Amino acid sequence: MATAVASSSSISSLHSATLCPASAAATSSLKSCPTVSFAPSNGSRFICMATKKVTARPSSGKKSWLPGVKGGGNLVDPEWLDGSLPGDYGFDPLGLGKDPAALKWYREAEIIHGRWAMTAVVGIFVGQAWSGIPWFEAGAAPGAVSPFSFGTLLGTQLLLMGWVESKRWVDYFDPGTQSVDWATPWSRTAENFANATGLQGYPGGKFFDPLALAGDLKGGKYIPDYTKLERLQLAEIKHARLAMVAMLIFYFEAGQGKTPLGIFSS
Repeated sequence: MATAVASSSSISSLHSATLCPASAAATSSLKSCPTVSFAPSNGSRFICMATKKVTARPSSGKKSWLPGVKGGGNLVDPEWLDGSLPGDYGFDPLGLGKDPAALKWYREAEIIHGRWAMTAVVGIFVGQAWSGIPWFEAGAAPGAVSPFSFGTLLGTQLLLMGWVESKRWVDYFDPGTQSVDWATPWSRTAENFANATGLQGYPGGKFFDPLALAGDLKGGKYIPDYTKLERLQLAEIKHARLAMVAMLIFYFEAGQGKTPLGIFSS
C-alpha cells in the first residue's frame, strides 16, 4: 500500500502522452484521459488504461421524403442516392436510379421538363388573364390574336428549338463539344455555349446567367459562385417539381373543360 501511495505521488511528473497513448494530443494533465486506472506492473510501473469514448456517428443531414418511417431501407433512403444531387430526399421507390448512367439521364430530364413546366405555368396564367381564352383553346379560338401564321410558328419552332435541343443532346453525351467554332453558325459566339460551372445542366456564363445570379463578372470574365449556385439549384428543382405537378392538374382540369383561373370566375 505504501509503495502504491509513493508511486502515485510521483505519477504527476510524468507526461500524460506517455501514460495515456490514446490521448496523445492532450497536454500534461492526467485529466486528458477519459478513464484512468492504475495497475502495478513489475512493482513500480503504472499504466494508464484509457477507455475510448464511443460517440454516435454524426448524421449526414439528408432529409427524407417520408420522415415518419425510420426503417424503410431502400424505400426511404436508397443506397444509390447519396444526397449529392440538389433536392435529393431519397425518393426512388421504383429503383430507377440504381444505374449511375440512368440516374444522370433522369436528372437531366427532370431539370429540362421542370423548366418547361415552369414556363408553361406562367404562360397559361398570363395568357388567359390577358386574352380571356382558355389555354387549351387558344390555338383554335376565332378571336385569337397572332401576328404569325401557324406554319410560320411551326417552322420557326422546329428550326430554332430543334437546333438548340440538338446541341444540348450532343453536349450531354460529349460535354464541351458545343463551345467550339464549328459547332455554331456564329463563330464569335461559340464561347457563349461553354460550360462555365462544369456542372451538367447548369452552364452559367454571361450567356446563360446574364444577371450573374450564380456568379460574378470580374473584368468581363464570369466567375461562378458555387455557394450561390447550390442554393439556386435547390430552389429551382423544388419549383420545377411543383410546376410539373401543377401542369398535371391543369391537364385533368382541361379534360373537364376547366382552367386554373376558373376558380376566380366561378
